[in-house]
This record gives sequence, C-alpha cells and structure tokens, in this order.
Amino acid sequence: MTLAALLFDMDGTLIDSMPLHERSWALWHAEMGLPYDESGFFAATAGRTNLEILLDLFPESAESERLAMAARKEALYRAIAERELTLIAGAREVIAQGRARGLQIAICTAAPPENIAIAFARFGLGALVDTVTSPADGLRGKPHPDIFLEAARRMGVDPAQCLVFEDAPLGIEAARNGGMAAVVLTTTLPAEAFAGYDNVLQSIADFTDYTLPPSLG
Repeated sequence: MTLAALLFDMDGTLIDSMPLHERSWALWHAEMGLPYDESGFFAATAGRTNLEILLDLFPESAESERLAMAARKEALYRAIAERELTLIAGAREVIAQGRARGLQIAICTAAPPENIAIAFARFGLGALVDTVTSPADGLRGKPHPDIFLEAARRMGVDPAQCLVFEDAPLGIEAARNGGMAAVVLTTTLPAEAFAGYDNVLQSIADFTDYTLPPSLG
C-alpha cells in the first residue's frame, strides 16, 4: 500500500508536553483535594479530552462545572508550557522527510485550541502541516477514529494510506479503528503498553535517526 500521508498526534508525539501535563494534572488534583495515581491516570486517559476525563471523575456534576475544571487544568498547563515546552527530538526532521517525499501531513490532537496555539507559536508548526483536526471541530476524542478520519478526508487520502504517530494506547486504538497503521512513540509509556495492537509497525523512543517506511503493508 502506497504511503500518502503522515498523521501526527501532538502532545507527547511532536511536542514534549506530557511531563508538563503530568505536572499540571498533579497540581489540579492537589487543588481539588483529590488523590492522584500518576501512572494509572495517564494509562487510562492519554488521548482523551478533558471533558471525557472529567465526566468519568464527576459523572454527577453539571457540564458547566466540568468545563470550569477543564479550563483550570489547562490554565495550569499553559503557564508551564509558555516557558518550558520543547519539541520531541527529530520532529522537524521527520516532517521534512515527509515533505521531501511529497506526503501530506496532519496534526490530529485532543488538545484545546489555546494549547495548539502555544505549540504553533513556539515552533511554527502551522506552516509545516496541511491540516489540523481536534475535538474543537466537533469530533469525538480518541479512541474514536474521527480525528484521524477527518484529516484523511480533508486531504483526499485513503485511510489505509495514512501512517499515524502516537504516544498513547487510546490513540493507537483510534488509528486501528480508522483502518490506519501506526508508529508508537515511547515518550509517555513503554512499548509493552501497546502489546496486542496489530496496527503497530514499530516503537521508537523519538524521531532521532528515524526513516519513514517506503510503503505500508
């Protein structure tokens, strides 16, 4: 199968934001007076939207309350990210590889628009990609494949010709649900966390020395 497009998750895949999200969630839990199991929390929630996470935590709360809680968590994150956010090693180079081969490129993220704006402003990502999809477009979060499928639709590419890069099991599941092959970034979780996903081509620590495959399948 010809490779036609690269679909990148953003947090933990293109940008080294997951440690910053971990810190902001820890701060948020502390402010709320809630216990916080860092490893268990991230294994269960990475790739999901804040509102989906908070609905599980506070099923009886009004949506307005969950929106306020989500806004506070992201404010904590942005205060850190504006000072400390960095790219995953080799991210620019792998995008350049794709461009050199004439591939289309998308960012498919659960991040809210304000967080996307910080990453784009710091690293100029907007000029490097063809489209960006997120729940702000009215799409469901991962593990639903909506974000990936919408990117493929906008670019006029068969989902089977897309290669997804993800750091979260829910993201890999979303890619599988969309009929897409994937590469795992072990920036957040070890490779063992992705055992059983038959759409994973390989696992890499970052993009350093990574070469795109000539084709899929």
